[in-house]
Amino acid sequence: MDPILINPQTERVVTDTKSLPFGKVPTEHMFIAEYHDGAWHNSRIVPFENLTLSPFALCLHYGQTVFEGMKAFAMDNGQIAVFRLDKHYDRFNKSLHRMCMPAVPKDLFTEAIDQLIALDADWIPRDADGSLYMRPFMIATEDRIGVKVSDEFLFMIVCSPAYQYYAKPLKVKIESRFVRAAEGGTGFAKCGGNYGASFYPTQMAREAGYDQVLWTDSRHHEFIEESGTMNMMFYIDNVLITPPLSGTILDGVTRDSLLTLAKANGIAVAERAISYHEIMKAFEEGKHVEAFGAGTAAVIAPIETIAIGNKQYTCYIEPDALMYKLQKELYEIRKGLAPDPHHWNHIIPQKMAQR
Repeated sequence: MDPILINPQTERVVTDTKSLPFGKVPTEHMFIAEYHDGAWHNSRIVPFENLTLSPFALCLHYGQTVFEGMKAFAMDNGQIAVFRLDKHYDRFNKSLHRMCMPAVPKDLFTEAIDQLIALDADWIPRDADGSLYMRPFMIATEDRIGVKVSDEFLFMIVCSPAYQYYAKPLKVKIESRFVRAAEGGTGFAKCGGNYGASFYPTQMAREAGYDQVLWTDSRHHEFIEESGTMNMMFYIDNVLITPPLSGTILDGVTRDSLLTLAKANGIAVAERAISYHEIMKAFEEGKHVEAFGAGTAAVIAPIETIAIGNKQYTCYIEPDALMYKLQKELYEIRKGLAPDPHHWNHIIPQKMAQR
């Protein structure tokens, strides 16, 4: 039998969340707002419950869905911080615009997060590797079968305690046949269709013994873009290299944060195209090669093996690797153990957090 935890705020009995996979246990409340007649209505926080949707709801048929992934942390001084709320908000609305969905006003977005996190603050893990994962999302709810832009939407936020997304270093393979996104498409948007389209090649990779694929560009099938859940970074010849942002790559918040920290530490950074042939050459020349994914859920995911064609190459994952130094610095900022010079932490108002 799993250990039992008691939420002191509501006395609801819940299963030990650390023993469960990512995203399995919701907190007790969720935020919901309705869009119709050209405006937002009925914003509220309610107990977590199932939705009732018409089988005609447009989101079920034509893919008008967008989401974000954010995290809240229990800081060392007792405060609660949401990491980089502003950048997540901007990216959410950028995705919404691409999918012909209404923008969420900044004050609505911020107030919803402040109140929801304060209400469910007892769910935020105090463990070193713990956080509260937040999933703002929007779906098209107009009940009509017919290809059209919906006139009705639900904007919601749900939360779940989170720990390490990947428990061990990853084995990945270069994907040079299937593509995740093409120029002019929705690759930069955090919409559901991008993820659904990636399932088949990712599943085939897993059946072959790999954890993820490294997507390449749609034109040449050569230049690294990103992984299934993360942006990609490589540390070769003392340079931190990551593919440049484009219409096919998500503007990762963790990606941006790590690049900022690296530059502040005097580490050479290059946002440029990188071919898998260049990576293969670096391995074959015996160079120090670090490869890791960067994302909100995964934070930093070390890669130990990269398969290129029929060959497998081993990456550097020893404790003194650069990726771990960047991870530690990011952790200390999020937890309030180090200064926050870039003002990344959005502090939940104290009066709310003490409810």
